Amino acid sequence: MDNKELDSLFRPKSVAVIGASATPGKIGHSVIKNLLDGKYEGQIYPINNKLTEIQGLKCYASILDVPGPVDSAVVTIPAQYVLPVAEDCGKKGVKALIVITSGFSEVGDTALEEKLVTISRSYGMRVLGPNIVGYLSNTDKLNASFAPFLPLKGKASLITQSGALLIAIDAASYSRGVGFDKLVSIGNMSDLDFADLIAWLNDDPNTTCITLHIEGFKDGRKFIEQCRKTSKPIIALKAGVSSHGAAAAASHTGSLAGATKVYGAAFQQAGAVQATDLDNLFDRTLSLSLQPELKGDNLLIITNGGGVGVLATDAAEKYGLPLKFAPKDVQEALKEHMPEFGSAKNPVDMTGMAGNEWYKETVRYSLTHDWVDGVVVLYCETAITNPTDIAQAVYDAFQESGVKNKPVTTSFVGGERCEAAMKWLVDKGIPAYGAPDVAVNAMAALREYAQIRESISKNSEMKLVGDKGTALKVIAKARAAGRDSLTEIEAKEVFSAYGLPVTKTVLSTSEDEAVAFANKVGYPIVMKIVSPDILHKSDAGGVKVNVKDDKSVREAFQTIMKNAREYKADADIHGIAIQEMAPWGTEVIMGSINDPTFGPTVMFGLGGIFVEVLKDVTFRVAPVSCSQSKQMISEIRGAPILAGVRGEAPRDREKLAETICQYSNMILDLGDEIKESDANPILVYEEGQGVKVVDARIILKKK
Repeated sequence: MDNKELDSLFRPKSVAVIGASATPGKIGHSVIKNLLDGKYEGQIYPINNKLTEIQGLKCYASILDVPGPVDSAVVTIPAQYVLPVAEDCGKKGVKALIVITSGFSEVGDTALEEKLVTISRSYGMRVLGPNIVGYLSNTDKLNASFAPFLPLKGKASLITQSGALLIAIDAASYSRGVGFDKLVSIGNMSDLDFADLIAWLNDDPNTTCITLHIEGFKDGRKFIEQCRKTSKPIIALKAGVSSHGAAAAASHTGSLAGATKVYGAAFQQAGAVQATDLDNLFDRTLSLSLQPELKGDNLLIITNGGGVGVLATDAAEKYGLPLKFAPKDVQEALKEHMPEFGSAKNPVDMTGMAGNEWYKETVRYSLTHDWVDGVVVLYCETAITNPTDIAQAVYDAFQESGVKNKPVTTSFVGGERCEAAMKWLVDKGIPAYGAPDVAVNAMAALREYAQIRESISKNSEMKLVGDKGTALKVIAKARAAGRDSLTEIEAKEVFSAYGLPVTKTVLSTSEDEAVAFANKVGYPIVMKIVSPDILHKSDAGGVKVNVKDDKSVREAFQTIMKNAREYKADADIHGIAIQEMAPWGTEVIMGSINDPTFGPTVMFGLGGIFVEVLKDVTFRVAPVSCSQSKQMISEIRGAPILAGVRGEAPRDREKLAETICQYSNMILDLGDEIKESDANPILVYEEGQGVKVVDARIILKKK
């Protein structure tokens, strides 16, 4: 899509309101009133076939009767009348439809919505909606919505699926002091989606930060790809994480997947900073829209009160920015602006005696020092200072330092005077918050943004190496037998086709075969039941390990068969697998799901029987580069085990990362076939000694 084709939607020179009304309370009346109240400078054409004038504007019976060109048409008529009107708009040459009307896919009528898009595209029109509040732009003085007024002016632009929330944010922008240039209601996303709007906003000179409230995507991969191309900060709040329809789990991965983890991984890979709730969305939007990213970890906190300094210190550790003591030269310089009983370590506590000059000199010096990457300025209201004067001092220091690539956030704790001072600072481009931990969290957002963008720039995808033809033959054989799951041996054949290091495994169908194969593989061995109806073999008593001789093989064969029949009498048993017994190693798990939103998605965590108990796992959307694989390994709570603890040698994390990367390429390459899969356990050996996939499971998509 050429971004310029959306200019007619977002910067229209003329707007028609179809369903315009003279009756207060009706949406068609509100849209006309809002366009006028917002002082929209383009042409406004009310469309109503029963009236000749609405709110002082000439009214037209049809869009076809409008004398001049129409860039954008706001549609407010009932759903059953929308299609013929869309046809008329197309004939008129309208470039975009803002369809406020409800009654489409959100109530189950997908056919009506599809017809609307088909008609629109046949004329080259784009559709925003349906089922939306509309679109608001401060820059264009355009309130093409039934939200009551344009939001507080700011540098962020918001896209949301919730119309009610857009109206609430519109009003809250004034009470929260967080401004927006544009508010976009996206609704059903019949045509234009998040990715399309993000692409346009990335080129918009009046937007510095893109804020998203997301209920769901139609195409999650398109979203990720567009965000990665975007040069502006993106902050996202995902709603509905508790009700995500994760697939019923035949695999460990399916049971552990959920919207929180999968969306979180997708946002990280997309380069979007996450918000935890609506308050946090406002707070992070403010810092990301006004300040540069925090490029390093050396955060300096400056305060006039020890109490708020401690709160900020705790918050810094909580949000991933643990404080370091300032270098000796920094401390010596800062001591000049505090009494002897002050502290220059970090936090820099100038004590309650700190006035305008101390604040100014301390902030100015800190910003200019090479060690300092960012500054959080805290102020507690005192009887000897005026908050507005302190705010002026902070701003002057920021300006006089000449530093534009280091962020500053502030917190003023006090009463109405502090509120006024913070508003003044925000107007000057410095984020200000009523609590020290919030100011630190806002700074953490700037660090998160820098880190994820750096991660994206470093990640080069590993070239796919695999024999897809062999894998598809194995899968086709299973489907021909009427199965939607592969046996362990079949799954290992697929894994092996993509170069994954699986244990040597053969299928025996009798005791004699088992003994012969055991001698060929070499003792000791592992024996496992092979049945598409018994996926969790240990639950069925279908596994024997450390089998050391021929007699033990025969005994194990009989026992496993007996246990399997008792576990599931009608199970389709193919035989018993004879597998080399791999040496002991640290157990981890790789898994995959074919997520309905993002497609093939990889899970990694500590393995064995404890994975579902500890739930110490992390996710990424495939493909996963080796660099991203290393991040996955490092971010689980059990990472120190792989790094080597209590005298244990470090595990081969390099080979493990390569294995995760190649596995992710496999599930992406076979994305049309594989629903879920597991490799559990994978044994990870000491550095340089590699890894071994001991057990494998693949569940196929139903066809």
